[in-house]
Amino acid sequence: MFFNLIMYTQLRPVLFWIAPETAHRLTIELLHLLRYIPLSKWIMRRNLSYDDPSLACEVFGLKFKNPIGLAAGFDKNAEVLNELSCMGFGFIEIGSVTPLAQTGNPKPRVFRLPKDKVIINHMGINNAGAAAVAKNLKRHSRRRVIVGGNISKNSTTSNAAAAADYERAFVKLYDSVDYFVINVSCPNVENLRGLQDSEQLRGIVETITEQRKYHDTYKPVLLKLSPDLSAVQIEEVLSLVFEYGIDGLVVANTTTKREGLRTSPAILSRISSGGLSGAPLLSNTIDMVHYIATLTKRQLPIIASGGVMNEDDALQLLNAGASLVQIYTGFIYNGPGFVKRILKRILKSG
Repeated sequence: MFFNLIMYTQLRPVLFWIAPETAHRLTIELLHLLRYIPLSKWIMRRNLSYDDPSLACEVFGLKFKNPIGLAAGFDKNAEVLNELSCMGFGFIEIGSVTPLAQTGNPKPRVFRLPKDKVIINHMGINNAGAAAVAKNLKRHSRRRVIVGGNISKNSTTSNAAAAADYERAFVKLYDSVDYFVINVSCPNVENLRGLQDSEQLRGIVETITEQRKYHDTYKPVLLKLSPDLSAVQIEEVLSLVFEYGIDGLVVANTTTKREGLRTSPAILSRISSGGLSGAPLLSNTIDMVHYIATLTKRQLPIIASGGVMNEDDALQLLNAGASLVQIYTGFIYNGPGFVKRILKRILKSG
């Protein structure tokens, strides 16, 4: 695992010494730099990708080279899709993208908890806006990876007017992504998770599915749910999913819960509110995936997202009923060789 050793084992202590958001930006800039280094992408694909025909799968009408993807939030603005695709991902989700650019919440707004293998973020869906992201996507028109567009409303838009925001982002990105994810579950924007209420959600889903009819090419639309939903709330969402022909779910977003962490209460008290991702989410994600897969008799595709920190975690989610699995925090803690390790484990499991 040459690149995992050279590019990450040596770099991680430095990156973890730097403030998380600064380290993330530095990583994006380093990936930008690879464009100007001869053969760098070829070397990355040779060392990090793990292509095997038996890993390929078809989900909601799209053909994925493998079931492991990168969750939304890492490449929000679609800046380094080609570079990330060299790391073996079967798909990459960009965003969340809002109609207009927004700066997000005040800094500091990202925190690492290494004892718990956790990241807490209170970013507030900072992004360059749908027009700029669409422009970036066009630069990657010859990409080798499936791209999902995660969309949301602007923070200044009221929930009552949210459907129009989702529609604007949807239309702007329609020709540039392969599928969409409606994000109504981010805990870092005030009242956004209130959009998961059945009546609020109905207006958004109806608007998006109606708008889709005006396009020649059918693009799958998924909903991204909160891990903090009750069984009753999940069932209400599923009724809308089947009523409007939503193509799948992303299960799930970050959580506001903090139970069972080893990090000291003193440190936690200094961290602003925000969404927690990482190892503590795994059990809930497995349970939620299994519950939905059972209710729907595995007829509704599920992208499992939350808590994948090792190879067996991903396998557990697939066995629970997920069609695809996304990683994010596990990618930060394990490095670019993580995808290849997961894929080898999937093949070994038969």
